[in-house]
Amino acid sequence: MNILDRKTPPQFNGVENINLIHPQSSKLDNGCNLFTFNSGGQELVRIEWIFANLRFDPKKPLLNVAVNTMLNDGTSTLTAAQIADKIDFYGAFLQVDYGYDNSQVTLYTLTKHLQSTLPVIKEILTDSIFPEKELETYIRNQQQKLQVSLQKNDVVARRTFNKAIFGPTIYGSAAEPDDFKSLKREDLQAHYKEMYQAGNCTIIIAGKAGQEVINAVTETFSGTWGKETVAADTLQPALNPVADRFIYVEKAEALQSAIRIGMPFINRTHPDFPALQVLNTVLGGYFGSRLMANIREDKGYTYGIGSGLTSFKQAGSFFIASEVGADVCRAAVAEIEKEVNLLKTELIPDEELSLVRNFMLGSLLGSLENVLSHADKFKNLYFADLDYDYYERYTQTVKHITAEELQALANKYFNFDDFYKVIVGKY
Repeated sequence: MNILDRKTPPQFNGVENINLIHPQSSKLDNGCNLFTFNSGGQELVRIEWIFANLRFDPKKPLLNVAVNTMLNDGTSTLTAAQIADKIDFYGAFLQVDYGYDNSQVTLYTLTKHLQSTLPVIKEILTDSIFPEKELETYIRNQQQKLQVSLQKNDVVARRTFNKAIFGPTIYGSAAEPDDFKSLKREDLQAHYKEMYQAGNCTIIIAGKAGQEVINAVTETFSGTWGKETVAADTLQPALNPVADRFIYVEKAEALQSAIRIGMPFINRTHPDFPALQVLNTVLGGYFGSRLMANIREDKGYTYGIGSGLTSFKQAGSFFIASEVGADVCRAAVAEIEKEVNLLKTELIPDEELSLVRNFMLGSLLGSLENVLSHADKFKNLYFADLDYDYYERYTQTVKHITAEELQALANKYFNFDDFYKVIVGKY
């Protein structure tokens, strides 16, 4: 009988490599790209129809998000309630999601009900009519939600920051309640016809997706869909950041101030991006980060603070975000500056860097728990025009980057005087 020795810690094994599932790919005769991840497990499949957003129009800033949100609000033959009932009847789940670069429709369903649920999606993607009554409800609800959100300092800080670093683009758009009044049904219909077409669509199937599933999707979504429409204009305007690097939105009665600090940044396509993810993790990318240790644990200025890198198709950003007591806002900003500058002047100790390496590699490995997450990793690559070598380069960078290399990157990219600083509350 083996007795567990609790004085001896369990053996630790590092992550050697990451094995990603590659999809089966094909193209439908109408130009739609199809990628399939077949797990061969449970009788469940997730199908995503992903469309690149149309060129952002500052005069009509809400079209991309409004059209996506209202896709399942009615067709020529089905009301919103009937669409929901048809999907619910088969125990399936339908959702629409809007992102800065792409919008998508996602269906989760048992494979045995695919022949019954796919026609509903086909009708949504080819015959949504945006009923006037549903549009009025959407406008009213969104105005109310936004008015509530604009009372929150962190929401105002995030919107103000994005608008400052990205300018009047799809990445910097910050709708105001009155903007919803400009939504017109005819504009939604025209936008829908141009955007939701086969040539602008990528279908990704993940789950138990054998040939029978592929055939069902192909038969439903090939053929005449998208054949007669003009090409979608998905080229986005260039970024135009504002000149002012310090933006203060005063709220005299605020008990807390929201802080957002950062700048436009490289995205995932840049060779330095994986290394900067390591540097960001040290600074504020996990619970044991330096920002958390200083500003939460030591100073007690906040319940939480973090930093992050965002990667979009045509842009990226680096940001530090927190909400702190209004009376310590200025002190918190000073401590943030101190932590950023320490990365430039002092080498990261080996023990701290080893902890960050293990955290990042463990997080990557833990994020690949099933075939759906493998499909999600593929999307990161596909829509950034990257190949699977990216994750190999990422893991090698995390494993082997030195403290000296990280210090050089901090000096190259982190100039606190160049950062945009947004404060909402009191300063």
